[in-house]
Amino acid sequence: MENKDIFNHMQALESQMGKVHGELGSLMLEVKKLVEENQRLLLENEQLRKLLKRESTENRVPVTAEGKVADPVLAGKEAIDVVGEGYDNLARIYHEGFHICNVYYGHLRTEGDCLFCLSFLNK
Repeated sequence: MENKDIFNHMQALESQMGKVHGELGSLMLEVKKLVEENQRLLLENEQLRKLLKRESTENRVPVTAEGKVADPVLAGKEAIDVVGEGYDNLARIYHEGFHICNVYYGHLRTEGDCLFCLSFLNK
């Protein structure tokens, strides 16, 4: 091989190495995104499992086949609680770490309080 051929071959290898390096950088960014999403989903899954376990262990109010509360004392209490029940449910969901705003509804809150959610709760 002549010096010129060696030099051309070295330039071609350098060009190929640059492309491989660029592709490797892109793949590393994708892997980083996937790892972050996986961690977020693991946290969300853990919170949902805790919520499900807590709800399954709570005592349920007995309900008749028509969907009415079997205990008349509890029926009167339920009628009073129905007014704020939706608000209470949203507040509970928010305090468990999930968004209740229309922008990110249902997503896990990872960065503290959400101004959209708080303004919605204050209405």
